[in-house]
Amino acid sequence: MSVTRLVTSGTFALDGGTWEVDNNVWLVGSDEEVVIVDAAHDAAAILSAVAGRRVAAIVCTHAHNDHINAAAEVAAATSAPILLHPADQVLWEMQYGPEVPYLPLKDGQVIDAGEVALTVLHTPGHAPGAVCLYAPELGVVFTGDTLFQGGPGATGRSHSSFETIIESIEDRLLTLPPETVVHTGHGDSTTIGAEAPHLAEWLARGH
Repeated sequence: MSVTRLVTSGTFALDGGTWEVDNNVWLVGSDEEVVIVDAAHDAAAILSAVAGRRVAAIVCTHAHNDHINAAAEVAAATSAPILLHPADQVLWEMQYGPEVPYLPLKDGQVIDAGEVALTVLHTPGHAPGAVCLYAPELGVVFTGDTLFQGGPGATGRSHSSFETIIESIEDRLLTLPPETVVHTGHGDSTTIGAEAPHLAEWLARGH
């Protein structure tokens, strides 16, 4: 069982603004098979990191363009399905329109990634269809832009809600074992135990 991080760079665009960003692309699985979490920016780099293994699925933690803009190209190259929570349809269509298909994710679904099982946790707030992927055997959770080192993901743009993201983090993530490693969509990893004590600060800070 393995987890590999690839950092890719590009732009995030929403609400008329554009920002330069570095994204974490996670490859989870075995020597034979992997799941790609968030195919961001650079299809060639992602395919190089796959290194000939079978891609079981391309899972999108949410449909902001910087997390999905290489998904269609990677899917075409690997014949792997793209998985996304359908509540993010409006964001998906900003990047791809209705032409690029995906399979709908649902809360509680289990995705097999080689020797690793990923459980889908629907965690709306940063985006309506945001999900986290919990791998209890590895003691890790892939949080996309829901939870970072230092607090919740941004909720200042369209289709987001601070109250909703706090509820998602409190109910779905802070209930995980404190030693659970949090692999994020941008930046460094953290743990549930390191972030949990700061919930009151986040609430006071608000958005």
